[in-house]
Amino acid sequence: MNKKISMIGVPMDLGQSRRGVDMGPSAIRYAGAIEKLQELDYQIHDLGDIPINRPDQRENLNNGTNLKNLDQVIEGNALLADKVDKEIENGAFPLILGGDHSIAIGSLAGISKHYDNLGVIWYDAHGDLNTGDTSPSGNIHGMPLAVSLGLGDERLTNILGYAPKIKPENIVIVGARSLDPGERELIQNKGIRVYTMHEVDRMGMSNVIEETISYLKEKTDGVHLSLDLDALDPVEAPGVGTPVLGGLTYRESHLAMEMLADSELITSAEFVEVNPILDEKNKTGEMAVGLMGSLFGEKLK
Repeated sequence: MNKKISMIGVPMDLGQSRRGVDMGPSAIRYAGAIEKLQELDYQIHDLGDIPINRPDQRENLNNGTNLKNLDQVIEGNALLADKVDKEIENGAFPLILGGDHSIAIGSLAGISKHYDNLGVIWYDAHGDLNTGDTSPSGNIHGMPLAVSLGLGDERLTNILGYAPKIKPENIVIVGARSLDPGERELIQNKGIRVYTMHEVDRMGMSNVIEETISYLKEKTDGVHLSLDLDALDPVEAPGVGTPVLGGLTYRESHLAMEMLADSELITSAEFVEVNPILDEKNKTGEMAVGLMGSLFGEKLK
């Protein structure tokens, strides 16, 4: 894996309705992310945080749509996309810390420019495949995967001036257990590969990740890992923006990261939705760092 890492924080909490996840990048850094990666012989360039402007009124809908805080989410993601684009041009591995999952719009916009067939592993309790027409809430953090497929508001889909960013056949969702009706329909129509908790329980994480690697290996020229901490069960990871019971264990997630490290497929990554206000002594931030260590090659022996 690329030994030169550019760490970018995105203190975004406007893609959803719950405060606190904007402190996620700080919580992950405080839990020792930089020190962990330095111990593994990576060169870390911490670029600090993308500035996020706040609306005068939270959940601002004065944008002609039902999308909350659209203008600010577009602005933040455009800045992130530009920053990620430049870091890849400089030969670095982009490691993005969130913030809510709407920041994946900017991540993928900046990353996909550099690949013909970017693969995406979406490690998440949710599909994040809603659009303004299907979303029950208008929360943009439930839309980044759809936006990256070119679906939804054009101001989001066309960040950096091109769309779509990714192809449905290059996506694998792992850990899903909360899908809205519109998302289920889109998954079926687009043929998106999804491993729900049913498949994880039945097949085991080892087989799920083996199949994921095999599915993506031959047809992609890079793979982005988008890891939402709510993929883990909230009993283990309580400090997340949208907890859903019945999730993955910490140990299963370590195994997944270790297998991805061995595959040498991952070319960029983000860890999102850490909310220290809802956490217990930064337990979830520390889990993010632990999983980060496994992804970047940490082994017991």
